[in-house]
Order: sequence, then structure tokens, then C-alpha cells
Amino acid sequence: MVGRIKEDRQSKEERMGRPQNEYCHNENLIHPEDSCLPKSQMEQMEKSKGYAEKGLLGKIKLYLSKKPLPSATDRKKFDHDFAISTSFHGVHNIVRNRSRIRKVIWLVVVLGSVSLVVWQIYSRLINYFTWPTTTSIEVQYVEKIEFPSVTFCNLNRFQTAAVAKFGIIVFLWHTVSKVLHHQEIGANSTGFKEAIDFIESHQNFSVTDFIKNNGFYLNNSTLLACEFFGIPCGPKDFKHVFTEYGNCFTFNHGENIQGWKKVSVSGRGLSLLFDVNQEEFTDSPGLGFADAGIIFVIHSPKKEPQFVGLGLYSPVGMHTRVTIRQLKTVHQEYPWGECKPNIKLQNFRHYSTYGCLKECKAQLIEKQCGCLPFLLPDHIEFKGLCTMGTHNSSCPVSCEETEYPATISYSSFPSQKALKYLSKKLNQSRDYIRENLVNIEINYSDLNYKITQQQKAVSVSELLADVGGQLGLFCGASMITIIEIIEYLFTNFYWICIFFLLKIPEMTQRPPPSQNHLGNKNQIEEC
Repeated sequence: MVGRIKEDRQSKEERMGRPQNEYCHNENLIHPEDSCLPKSQMEQMEKSKGYAEKGLLGKIKLYLSKKPLPSATDRKKFDHDFAISTSFHGVHNIVRNRSRIRKVIWLVVVLGSVSLVVWQIYSRLINYFTWPTTTSIEVQYVEKIEFPSVTFCNLNRFQTAAVAKFGIIVFLWHTVSKVLHHQEIGANSTGFKEAIDFIESHQNFSVTDFIKNNGFYLNNSTLLACEFFGIPCGPKDFKHVFTEYGNCFTFNHGENIQGWKKVSVSGRGLSLLFDVNQEEFTDSPGLGFADAGIIFVIHSPKKEPQFVGLGLYSPVGMHTRVTIRQLKTVHQEYPWGECKPNIKLQNFRHYSTYGCLKECKAQLIEKQCGCLPFLLPDHIEFKGLCTMGTHNSSCPVSCEETEYPATISYSSFPSQKALKYLSKKLNQSRDYIRENLVNIEINYSDLNYKITQQQKAVSVSELLADVGGQLGLFCGASMITIIEIIEYLFTNFYWICIFFLLKIPEMTQRPPPSQNHLGNKNQIEEC
């Protein structure tokens, strides 16, 4: 037994007396060719090399591996310093008070305040994301106001000579009108066979071109007088447009914004005298055109004329006085409103719901039939193929609309003396004057316009101010306080990452004690 102990001491002395280079090549080193470093440091170097080879995550782990984990005392001191120095009111009272009762009271106060502020902020956010709006109505007085566009059409659309030569055109118009309005057509109806023969023999025939060339025209014989704000005007100041009433003509059209007419005095505006010339222009009473006179619509220069539901009639032998007001409506974009500010039309310079519907119908018909009708059918709206109004419809509402509510009054025209004067001036009979002349006068009632504007009830700045007020009222907090809390949470998160990503794997991956070490320990115990 004594001899064994001596041998162990001798072997230990021999190991202690070995050269340093010889000792560095023992089993405690990972690579014998490395420098003489402790095994733990060598393992740390190996981990760093492994992290460097694993991309971004490896770089993050490499960075964290070089940072020491604070001790429990340092972490506790950090929490204490934050509690007594933060600008979040009430927290330092919990830490500094020595009385437990006061600590509990302040803890309840702080938690209650935090609960209230969370509830208030939550309710403000819920209210904001319902996208509330308010509507304001304001009357603006101006020195000059833009005059609207006015589109005029003759209720008798065709020239009598052309209809007599191509009488089948009226029948075709009548047939197409029935088709578009879902009315039945009898195969044995009068003119049906003639219409089929006409279509087969005139396959390149265009109703649109026929009406443009043989419909109502505007010249010095049909526009007898024109005056705008005391300045004479004529047919050259009108632009031709094609509508369901055939050839129509627009005054103050919107092609040139700089050329838009403006007025500076109320009670005066546009004055016109038309000769509808019933003998030269005619129409079919079977289509519902049994009146004689002028139909017109007042609209914005940015919009196309819409006669359906908005057309105003001026019969022959009447003086029609129209007093208008300007009404502007501004809609908010989605989600506060229903408009889309960036939507564009292909064939119209300015967006309007009516123009969008026309394009939508035309595109659907062209896609299905490969052609475009001279009139657009209504059944497309009935089937819901072209919808309007909401933001997700085919044609959402315009973001800005201008309308012109009108007040109309009529008087007999002309008077007895005026009848004699006009009969002599125009070299026409009195009956002709009574049956063909139409006098129209359009002016503003006041030099102001009413604007109805949809506005956001809560803006982003107002929401932030409201949230900040709630934080200050219940917790005495500000943006600086929020930054302090973020910094505190980030620091603790950073320490947690170091602990879970590095320290715990090191603790679980430590190798068990070597068998030689256990053997030596047992030998010493035996000794």
C-alpha cells in the first residue's frame, strides 16, 4: 500500500516536471497544435468559429457570446434604479416607501391608472378605426363664379327629307329602343321585313353617322339669337355631342379650362332664341317623341351631359327662365368615404360616375358582341354588371361633384307686339313664330356657392393628441416615458437572449468528469 502511494507521488512529480510543450499535447486540449490554453477558452474559440460560419444568426450569437451576463445583484440594481428614476409617476413611491401598507396603496393606484389608460386608449383606437366622418356646409361668396356647361337638343331629331328617303331608320331606332328596354318585338310587325332587307343590303350602315349628317344642326337659321353676359355669341361657341337625343350642342364645353366662362353679376347670364323648325325636323310619336321644343341639361364642364332624370324642357311658344345655384360636394376617399381619387377613364378627361357607366357598358358590349351600339342598353344596370356608388363597385362616387339646382319659370312668348316685330324681322308668319320659336334664359341667383364637404372626424394628429392626453392625465407619462420603458424592456430582453441562447446550452453541454479524475479521487479516499 505504501509502495503504491509512493509510485503515485513519483508519477505526479514526473508529470509536474515535464516540459511545457510536452504538457500542451495532453488530452485536455482539443487540438494539440494550438497554443497552450485552458480547455474552456479553446471551446469558446471553437464556438466563435462555428457562429461565424452560420450567416446572420451566427453573427448575432457571436456578438452575444462576447458579452458577459450581469450578475443577479447588478440586474436587481438596474431594476431599482429604473423604478426610482423613471418619469412614470407613482412607480418610485412603490419602491421608496418602507411601509408595506403604503406600498400596496401605491401599487393599487398605479395599476388602476394603467388599467384606465389602457381602456381609454383602446376605446379611442376602436373609434378611430370605424372611420367616422362629419359633414360641413359652408357658403362661399366670390366676385366671379364659373358658368356651367349647357347642352341643348331638339326634341325632333331627324331632318324630314332624310327620314322620307330612309324611313326605315326611324323603324330601326324604334326596334333597337325596344330591345334595349326589354320590350317584345313581333316578327310580323310592320316594317320588320323591310328592316331585315335594309340591314342585309347596308351592312356597313352606321346610325350614328346618319344622325350626325341628317339630324338637327346648329347654325344661324336655327340659333336666331345668342348673348352671354351682354356679349354676342353664335354657333361657333358650341360643341357638337352625340346623345340619345341625336345631335346636341354644348355651350361652355370643358375642353379648354382657361376658356370657361365666368360671370360677375347675378341676374344675367346666357340668353338664347332657337328656331326648332318643325317642318324641317321631325320624329316618330311612336317612340314617345310627341313634343316640340328644346330639351337641355345644365352640368359641370368636367362632366358629360346626362339627360335621363336631369333634362329640362322648354316648349315652343314659351320663354323659359332658369335660375341656378352652384352646389359642390366633396367626398372622402375610402375607408372614410366611397370615392377613389386615382381612378381614370379612357375616353373622358375628367372622372364622373355617368361617364364611368358609359365606358363600363361599352366595354361589356364590345367584349361580348365585338361592336358598340349607338345607344347603350339599360339592362346592364338591371343585371348588376355595371354598378355605381360604393368604393368596390364598377363606378364609385366622384371625389368632387358640382351640381346646379335650378328653379324654372315659364311665360308665354312672344307677346302681341313682339310677335309682330319678330314676324316682320324673320319674314315668317305669326303662326310659324308661335309654333317654332323657343326662348331660354339661364342665370345665377346669387354670386355664391354652397359646398358640402365630408371630413374626417378624427385625424391622425388628433388621435395622437388624445392618446397623449390620456397618458398624461392618468399616468403623468409622455413620449420620453415611453422611450424609457422601451429601453428598460429591451435591456431585459437582451439579457434574456444571452441567457437562453448561450448560457443554458453551455450548462447542458458540459462533459461529465473524466474517469481518470474519478480514479485518482477514489485512490486518495482509500489512502
